[in-house]
Amino acid sequence: MAQLLILSAAANSEVLPALGLLSHRVRQMPAEPANLVSAPGHDLILLDARRDLANAKALAKILVTTGLSAPMLVVVTEGGLAAINAEWGASDIILESAGPGEIDARIRLALARANERQNEGKISTSGVVIDETAYSAKVNGSPLDLTYKEFELLRFLAQHPGRVFTREQLLSEVWGYDYFGGTRTVDVHIRRLRAKLGDLESLIGTVRNVGYRFSPSEQADEYADAY
Repeated sequence: MAQLLILSAAANSEVLPALGLLSHRVRQMPAEPANLVSAPGHDLILLDARRDLANAKALAKILVTTGLSAPMLVVVTEGGLAAINAEWGASDIILESAGPGEIDARIRLALARANERQNEGKISTSGVVIDETAYSAKVNGSPLDLTYKEFELLRFLAQHPGRVFTREQLLSEVWGYDYFGGTRTVDVHIRRLRAKLGDLESLIGTVRNVGYRFSPSEQADEYADAY
């Protein structure tokens, strides 16, 4: 069940009659830019473009420009389909005559695609969330204060869960071939990274006489380091 926000210039009008047959929570507001500031929480927006295509398109552009976070479905008539293009920034379109099955399917698909985009560039495992695009990481929702190399080391290990890397391999992959420091720098960064992971320090395990590995959940304790 999703929370839907309908933006419509037509007061007291059923934008999608068949929507009432579904169990989604629906709120409707006048399609005016000033109302967007106080818009209630929502998972998806249904923009009514059945009567006034020009104003609906202008509002759609405002939503996109101001950083639209929720997917937007544009509700149109058969005759309005020709006016819809990429400039609207819509996730999908739907005819006002659509039945409940089609409406529900389009809502589910739009939410699924939005969720996939939101998780792009993120690694989430065992309480750790690594955002590769923002160069940030969190442990159980709390931000980690990592240096650039600490972040790169955590990201590289988390990208290859369960795989063991020697110090030489980590030095090459994270620091690069042109780095002339010794492998001891890997141990130092691992120790600092574990300290910042706190209760989850055992996620970075040691395979003695070999190297390190990222050991999610139940594997973590077995390879915990003795540092």
